[in-house]
Amino acid sequence: MTHLQVINQVLRRLRETEVTAVGESDYSTLVSDLVNDAKKFVEQSHDWTGLRQTITVSTTASDYQYVLPGSGVDFKLLNAINQTSDTLMHYRPATYFDRVYMTSSSEGVPIDFTYRGADSSQNTNIEIYPSPDGVYSLEFKAVVRTADYSDGTEVFVVPTQPIIYMALALSARERGEQGGTSAAELLALADTYLADAIALDASKYVDEFVWKTV
Repeated sequence: MTHLQVINQVLRRLRETEVTAVGESDYSTLVSDLVNDAKKFVEQSHDWTGLRQTITVSTTASDYQYVLPGSGVDFKLLNAINQTSDTLMHYRPATYFDRVYMTSSSEGVPIDFTYRGADSSQNTNIEIYPSPDGVYSLEFKAVVRTADYSDGTEVFVVPTQPIIYMALALSARERGEQGGTSAAELLALADTYLADAIALDASKYVDEFVWKTV
């Protein structure tokens, strides 16, 4: 379902006129904002299948600074693996890198990494240690949340039912409506749809071991 279709689903339930473009009216623009608020909440509620990505970085000898392409800055790391050496990589705080590694010029098989802000495209920068002594394929498995939708053509990769009802609840609260289904009741419906969707998606990963950094 596209961003515009979800907006119209909300408008229809509010008994408002559907639109052909996100910014067709002030009210459709407001509903778009509320849909994005609901999307953000739903995306942060679970490690959805649709948000899981494998980001691959190929190293070059002696270069310890890289970018995680397509990661943005709002992601959850599940694990990091040096596929070439078949070993897990370990996250270290930047202060650890500064204190322990920055004075070292050793090269070898990369085993540790840290985050170093973002590049001009708002993708996350990393540093690895030791500096690679050759070419290694590093895989970062992550849950990458999407940016706000704006033009109406973007397709949702998480369940839309909880987003629709959460945006509907936010819209009803924004309007301060009396009578009909209250905002609180709509939020309760959204929570139910969200819980059901999470349970269904989580059933795909019953035996999943989520690697955590130390």
